[in-house]
Formats: sequence, C-alpha cells, structure tokens
Amino acid sequence: MAVLLVGTIGYIYLEDYSWMDAFYMTVITVSTVGFGEISPLHPMGKLFTSLLIITTFGTFAYVISMITRYLISGQYKVYYKTFQVNNQLEKLSNHVMICGYGRNGRQAVKTFQAHGVPFVVIENELDLVHKIREEDPGVLVIEGDATDDSVIIKAGINRAVALITTLPKDADNLFVVLTARDINKNLNIISRASDDRSEHKLRIAGANNVILPDKVGGAHMASLVTSPDLVQFLDQISMLGEDETTLVEIQFKNLPADFEHKSILELEKRYQTGARIIGFKTPENKIIVNPSPETELVPKSKLFVLGNTDQIVKLKEALHIDD
Repeated sequence: MAVLLVGTIGYIYLEDYSWMDAFYMTVITVSTVGFGEISPLHPMGKLFTSLLIITTFGTFAYVISMITRYLISGQYKVYYKTFQVNNQLEKLSNHVMICGYGRNGRQAVKTFQAHGVPFVVIENELDLVHKIREEDPGVLVIEGDATDDSVIIKAGINRAVALITTLPKDADNLFVVLTARDINKNLNIISRASDDRSEHKLRIAGANNVILPDKVGGAHMASLVTSPDLVQFLDQISMLGEDETTLVEIQFKNLPADFEHKSILELEKRYQTGARIIGFKTPENKIIVNPSPETELVPKSKLFVLGNTDQIVKLKEALHIDD
C-alpha cells in the first residue's frame, strides 16, 4: 500500500501525470506486467521507475522470506494451537485446574484422564508447555504464572469445581490458594506443601486439603516394612482403573430421587452388581468405614464402592453416571 502511494505521488511530481495516470503507471510498474509507459519518461522518471521496481522486488522478497521462516519455524502451529486452546477454555466448565506440571501435577493429570474428568493445566515454563502439547495433545494446557490473577481467570476459575496447586514453593501455593478462594468461594482447593509449618497457613488461606508428598511417601515406605501385604492390597485397589479392582466415589446426587432417607441395604438390593459399599461420608464430613446396612442415605452424603471393573461399570450404567 505504501509503495502504491509513493509511486503515485512520485509520478505526479516528476512526470506531471494525473492522479489516475500516476496510479495506473505505478500498478503496471510494481506488477511488472509490461504494458509499457503511458508517455515517454524523463531521465528522473526513469530513475524513479527503476528504484520503484527494485523496492518492489525487495519488499516482495522480504515478505516471502518472512512467510517461509514462519512456516519452517512452526510458528503457525503455535498460533493455531493457542487459538484452539482459547476456544476450549471458553467452553470449559465444572473442571479441575492443575497449577504446575511437576511430578504431582503429572500424576493428577493421569488420574483425571483415566476417569474422564475435564481439567486444564497451568504451567509457567513455555518449553514444557510445548512439550506437553506435542507428546499428549489431549492435555489442555496454558502457559502462564498461576500466581497471576489474570491467568487463573483465563483458565476459568469462576466455572471450575476444584483446584490443585502443586507449585514447588509453598509461598506460591499460598498465594494461589488465597486468590482462588477470594474469586470462587465454593471451589474445592487442594494444595501441595513442602514444609509442615505451611500446612496450617494454607488451610487458613482457604485450602480444603493440604498434602505433604514427602510425609506421605515416607509413611508409605515405612508401611511396606511393617505391613507389606496390607500395602500391596491397598495399592492393588487402583484409582486409575488399570487393575481389576477399583474403588470409586458416588455422590448422593447421583442416586435416584426416591432413595432419600432409604438405607444402604435397600440400595444394594435394587442394584445387585456385586460391587460392595465399604465406606460412607456424612454431610458433616465424617467417614464411616464398613457402614451398617441400615445407614440412611441423606443429601450431601457420599458412598465409597469397591468392585472389579465390570461391577463398577454395571453400577454406573444402572445409576446413569457418565465417566
């Protein structure tokens, strides 16, 4: 556009062309169609025409080189992927946000993938974001600092049901918890902590649960010494659904409406799938292991059901629960 403007003005000034003739001369010059001159050019007009052609070729060559570099470097893929991610984020709801893609973050991703839980990962390292997108295109990940309000808002914190923050520094996790709780009062927040002293602070900030991986890992290893068979049994109850035995959580809202204030025994009689109810959580968050068959099913309670893969699938189908 700039070349056309300069060329038009140049021919008007040097050759005394009309606006239309100057514009026409510029077009046939830069396009190199070879229609010939409108009228014989003066020496300065010929010099101007030569410079105009050289400039046009230079500009064209530069544009081609930029397009080629853009294609070869794969930048178009990055922009296209960013466009796709933004579209997915706009549609995302009732999802889990995972802050950080370290060891704990990766394990959370595997679990959610196995259970079909929608989630989004927030990762600050751009190279790692690209690696995740290349190796596992099914993982929805955005690049950004989870301690930045705009980033977690972009990830849909207002529409999320839970947030897991696994950042290396407890101070960063504390900041994420504070911000998340301020934005979404009903959010279920789980935070990682490295220091025992951080646990109390994170809970005050708004975390529903605080996990200390080193403490949990150490206790697990000690149990392998004191009760190896029991640990092996518990490990076999796979939360990822990879083994034959699976433990799942069923919320009261997933049960038929007519089961309110009915007993566990009545539920098991109607749905005889072979799966066993081994735990019950009251609305007051009290866990009852091996609950009585007469335990009453009430709103906001939860059931913990153990069974093999086929039994769990049959139970979910009977209750119309989607994975």
